Amino acid sequence: MKPAIIVLNEAALPVAKRIAGIVGGEIHGAASRVNKADIRFDSVSAHVAGLFKTGCPIIGLMASGALIRLLAPHLTDKYSEPPVLAVSEDGKSVVPLLGGHHGANDLARDIAAALVTHASITTAGDLRFGIALDAPPEGYCLVNPDTAKAVMAELVAGGKAALSGSAEWISQSNLPIADDGAVRLVVTDCAVEPGNLELVYAPKTLCLGLGCERGTEPREAIDLAERTFAETGLSPMALAGVFSIDLKADETAVHAVADHFGVPARFFDAATLEAEADRLENPSDIVFAEVGCHGVAEGAALAAAGRDGALAVAKRKSPRATCAIGRASHPVDGAALGSARGTLYIVGIGPGSEKWRSPEVSEMVSRSTDLVGYSLYLDLLGRLAEGKTRHDFDLGKEEARVHRAMELAGDGRTVSLVCSGDAGIYAMATLAFELLDRARPKDADERGLSGAGRRIEIAVSPGISALQAAAARIGAPLGHDFCTISLSDLLTPWPDIQRRVTAAGEGDFVIAFYNPVSKRRRTQLAYARDELLKHRPSDTPVVLATNLGREGETVRVVPLGELQVDDVDMLTVVIVGSSQSRTVETGDGRTWVYTPRGYAAKSDTVIDGKEAAE
Repeated sequence: MKPAIIVLNEAALPVAKRIAGIVGGEIHGAASRVNKADIRFDSVSAHVAGLFKTGCPIIGLMASGALIRLLAPHLTDKYSEPPVLAVSEDGKSVVPLLGGHHGANDLARDIAAALVTHASITTAGDLRFGIALDAPPEGYCLVNPDTAKAVMAELVAGGKAALSGSAEWISQSNLPIADDGAVRLVVTDCAVEPGNLELVYAPKTLCLGLGCERGTEPREAIDLAERTFAETGLSPMALAGVFSIDLKADETAVHAVADHFGVPARFFDAATLEAEADRLENPSDIVFAEVGCHGVAEGAALAAAGRDGALAVAKRKSPRATCAIGRASHPVDGAALGSARGTLYIVGIGPGSEKWRSPEVSEMVSRSTDLVGYSLYLDLLGRLAEGKTRHDFDLGKEEARVHRAMELAGDGRTVSLVCSGDAGIYAMATLAFELLDRARPKDADERGLSGAGRRIEIAVSPGISALQAAAARIGAPLGHDFCTISLSDLLTPWPDIQRRVTAAGEGDFVIAFYNPVSKRRRTQLAYARDELLKHRPSDTPVVLATNLGREGETVRVVPLGELQVDDVDMLTVVIVGSSQSRTVETGDGRTWVYTPRGYAAKSDTVIDGKEAAE
């Protein structure tokens, strides 16, 4: 999650921009005082509280007292609070207020170094010993954090610590280490019960290799893994990750085990696992014939542990799953090993305005490594696209666009396929699932997907569609039954489009026309107009909405009988009212369009779409 740099006035913007560049953050500005910001807000107290509750790091360019008062009512658990820093508007003071051991101290040091000023670190352990015992570095997990306060108090009071096991971050600190220390610091990947004044650190040295049949119940795989740890005396808190063959990248059971232990699931190809064949305790020719390596569970455990690691637990079985545990010689970053199951986000960014883009879509784009889309749509993301690898496509390359996104995700990347409007309405979501549906069982050809491209995780997030945006701008033309019809005959035969226009006219639907015209298509909209005039009055209101939510936006109303093709382009959505649609003017001279639902005739109707009689 990107840090939020809170700015309350224009004077603080220069320092805010420098900090944003240092930490990769976003500038959040008070709407009443800051004209240009990545995100603008009305209420500072509500906005800051909301960020804090979601775990977003906060850097407030304001007085520390003001920031403390804003957050005081929301302080609950020090172990879950995000980093919070106060920075003076001139950038000369950097004060970590909360979450010092959750990144605030490090953020303060980075900001202070870049601004050539001082970070006001006040955490006792950092100052006295150059170490935070309750926040070990990456690769280590503190088993019993509740004891840390008592241990630090003992050490600050002059006590000494005895170290059992090996960890450079402890031995190279300023801690007073002595064999007879009252405090014990234990570093082990075995399950132990901490004693009085004892902190136990689990180094991330254990690598769980997992194999299973297709469709294995997650509970079976989880039970096998838990039983293996319990019976061998190893600590699951020392687990760096769950590892398997890439053919299992979309296997629910593998991901369920990883989620259960809170570690990443990563995958190796068969060749990588086969390179461990000489170290397997239970090689299998049957497995080799099936997947191309002599062992999945043991092979994956050893591949993750590295050539200087070893097999700590040989293969164990349940009816449909196998597991093994490798032990690395040093803590490993599970997320950096093998490849992840790729993720494809298919997102609708609405008409283009940031205000009309959902928080979920923004979060998905933020998490992505790669962005795929029509160049204009990627440009509309603004700063949200910074730091991402862009894959720009021209209009008319829709299938190539989707294919590229799915193959990138198949390589283990997190990809956003960016669509305007809603991703499922005349957009790319349909093509993605069509590609999956026709995917070949073997290697990709010119129309199919590779195996990895079929095993990706997919999530579709909605956006405000053009028809919704146009309707909202002009009033409520979609207040009764409506339909959408694309007038493009590139993918749909023209006779089919004609049949749908006729049916919609006969059914007296409000109709939203997408792709109404192009440079080469000039007759379809005229046909639709003439066909609809057979079924509804010539004064039926027609909404022409162009560049919705973007510079150059225009929304106007013309009678159906006066609709001209030259008034419309490919960036225009055309909404044709039904025979019941009406226009109304307000006192300011604005014309609005609405389609009544007959509420005046039904006194028992509740005006929220639900009828009391139903």
